[in-house]
Amino acid sequence: MSKVALVARILLGLIFFVFGLNGFLDFLPPPEIAEGAPQTYMGGLAAAGYFFPVLKITELVGGAMLLSGFYVPLGLILLSPVVVHIALYHLLLDPAGAAMALVIVVLQIVVAWSYRKSFQGVLERGAKPS
Repeated sequence: MSKVALVARILLGLIFFVFGLNGFLDFLPPPEIAEGAPQTYMGGLAAAGYFFPVLKITELVGGAMLLSGFYVPLGLILLSPVVVHIALYHLLLDPAGAAMALVIVVLQIVVAWSYRKSFQGVLERGAKPS
């Protein structure tokens, strides 16, 4: 399982690091956005002004954590809302990218499962402050 987890961690880290970096350097063409609700939704996020820079910094930092192997659980926590957002966006608004969203979700689950001991305190029912 450790080799599978390592490959999943590196792939997930690469995905987020590259696309996070692309948000600042524009070396990849922007994806096609489907007509209708997805365009309206993305336009609203862009109009907010802060959303995409914060998203890309989060992707860049989280991806770097996964690639480096340092603070992997923290990187997973940072990227979890992004993964949920990607999955819901493609499930509800733009099913054309659902395959890639599914790959990202599976990679996230594999890596999180391999680091599950790091999350024991977070999953403790009725936890008390120290």
